[in-house]
Amino acid sequence: MSRIHNFSAGPAVLPLPVLQQASRDILEVQGTGLGILECSHRSAMFDEVIGGAISRLRSLLNLDDDQEVLFLHGGARTQFYQWPMNVLGGGRAAYLDTGNWARFAAEDAARYGQVDTLFSSQDTGYDRVPEQGSISVPSDALYLHYTSNNTVAGTQFDYVPDPGKSWLACDMSSDFLSRPVDGSKFDYLYAGAQKNVGPSGTTVVILRRRVLERCSEDLPRMLQYPVQVSKSSMLNTPCTFSIYVVSLVTKWIEERGGLGAIDAHNRAQAGKVYGAIDGSGFYSGKVSVGSRSLMNITFTTGDADLDTAFWKTAADEGISGLKGHRSVGGLRASIYNAQTDEAIDALVGFMAEFERRRG
Repeated sequence: MSRIHNFSAGPAVLPLPVLQQASRDILEVQGTGLGILECSHRSAMFDEVIGGAISRLRSLLNLDDDQEVLFLHGGARTQFYQWPMNVLGGGRAAYLDTGNWARFAAEDAARYGQVDTLFSSQDTGYDRVPEQGSISVPSDALYLHYTSNNTVAGTQFDYVPDPGKSWLACDMSSDFLSRPVDGSKFDYLYAGAQKNVGPSGTTVVILRRRVLERCSEDLPRMLQYPVQVSKSSMLNTPCTFSIYVVSLVTKWIEERGGLGAIDAHNRAQAGKVYGAIDGSGFYSGKVSVGSRSLMNITFTTGDADLDTAFWKTAADEGISGLKGHRSVGGLRASIYNAQTDEAIDALVGFMAEFERRRG
């Protein structure tokens, strides 16, 4: 088998030991005679899987006893409306618009109440996030919602915004479990698995119990958070395989030394790629330096045809997924937790060679 270097923004690269374990467990799990894809979500085997995933998530994120962990359907985008549908009830909410997905979340929330956009960098191509301390949340806002890392634009918050007296809500999809975060600060946190912690199919949702007291009962049962909590994410059959992989990945993170070690590794890799961009007269970054993402590095040659030649030539040489998002063009290298040092070195080497040939 010859594996290419995968810089896709998601579904994204997964740890090789996790893939190897999963490939074995598809056929049979621990001598049970049963493969994980065939395992009932009501079985003792799956109880151990989901229980392990929840326990490790609690530990890695420093969650407290007042927070519930769910695995829900529909991807993170379903949470754009499920959250305000449950809690907003015609009230007021504050949003920070720092990228496509943040904007879409605000647009969906506006169906269920008043949305105040306290910051937007849309006019400058989503090239930055607000400076720490620059946001003041209205006292009557139920919650402040932000997107911690913006996959398309390549921006990232390096701090947790202060919501004042409001609840704190966060879409953490594309930097989930990539660095130490005090999860106990959040009243609502969600992340699609397919960036850093698993394949597509499940969304991790973390809710504080006081949130549940406000949730509407006039919704279909599948959309009611209290019902999902009461049924332990199994009102219907959950995406068992995705949850199983999340369990394996969280174990892999612990074995690597936890989120501190993961963060150090991610910073070292991002530093190499940003160094190649900044040290070049050929490439330029698309994001303000203080807002740069460690997960999604966006850059360009300044010429659309050269950008296309770059990612196509790289793909021919086994370096895949470097085409920028279709809405913005340019180039993007996604370097999530499982990205290998070999892939980073191959990318940096290719950048230098492409500049030599085409610069």
